[in-house]
Amino acid sequence: MSWAETARAHLLPDGRLRLTHGPIDVIVDCDGPGNAIRAAHLRARDAFQPMLAELVAELPRLRAPAGPAPQGDVAKRMHRAVSRFLGVFITPMAAVAGSVADHLLAAVLMPGHGLIRAHVNNGGDIALWTSDAPFRLAICEDPLTRSTGARAEIGPDDEIGGVATSGWRGRSHSLGIADAVTVLARDAATADAAATLIANAVDLPDHPAVTRAPADSLSPDSDLGARLVTADVRPLPLRDRQIALAHGSKLARRYISGGLIAAACLTCQTERVVLGRAVTNPENPSIHGTNSRQKDLTHV
Repeated sequence: MSWAETARAHLLPDGRLRLTHGPIDVIVDCDGPGNAIRAAHLRARDAFQPMLAELVAELPRLRAPAGPAPQGDVAKRMHRAVSRFLGVFITPMAAVAGSVADHLLAAVLMPGHGLIRAHVNNGGDIALWTSDAPFRLAICEDPLTRSTGARAEIGPDDEIGGVATSGWRGRSHSLGIADAVTVLARDAATADAAATLIANAVDLPDHPAVTRAPADSLSPDSDLGARLVTADVRPLPLRDRQIALAHGSKLARRYISGGLIAAACLTCQTERVVLGRAVTNPENPSIHGTNSRQKDLTHV
């Protein structure tokens, strides 16, 4: 059976579109007239169908930090996103989830689409667009308990089109010890790559409470090869958590000042750091009105 024959698309009871194929599980949510939503769903389905086969064909290149230019549309997005972060080890795979979301959102938002708002959620990495009321996000700070803490509000003039999260408790391996680092950026691919790098930087090298293992011993096909990734983190005292978060915060501030990202929320064992615009710390709320037309999302 070919890749294209195994892609699936179906409407959920609430009217959202779910697209699944192998490890990819995406939710497409659109607001607007019914005919515009139906047409957008068809475009997303058609863009999704060949996606996995195209990515698999380029996997050797996408798992390497350098090499010939990728050919597929999603692969090109992955390559462009990681190319923005110079001087560090990163492969295009660090931006795969965000790039898939961006690609599908671009298909949804073809000229004349007629929508008011749309977002594509690829396992928690979200590409979004609004011309109307803002999105409100509850940011997940622990993927195991799915607990939320910080909040974000993204409006039509904020120049934020993507949200992504990385950390050692997530689906991918991390070099650091952050439970979660959520990044807001111009697109989901850039947010995805930045979240990976900032989460790597939240670290305590050689700390006895941190267990590490070669990435390829946990996942033989990992793009990280034999690099040591975090396998377990035992409870840490407050001072150690603060030190680890300070390392990641330094990098996040550099990305914010350089215009690469808009904001970041970093967490390590309930300790939180919030940086940049559009994100608020619940202990010190500074945004969110009472606009009943806002779109609420839970970012997990």
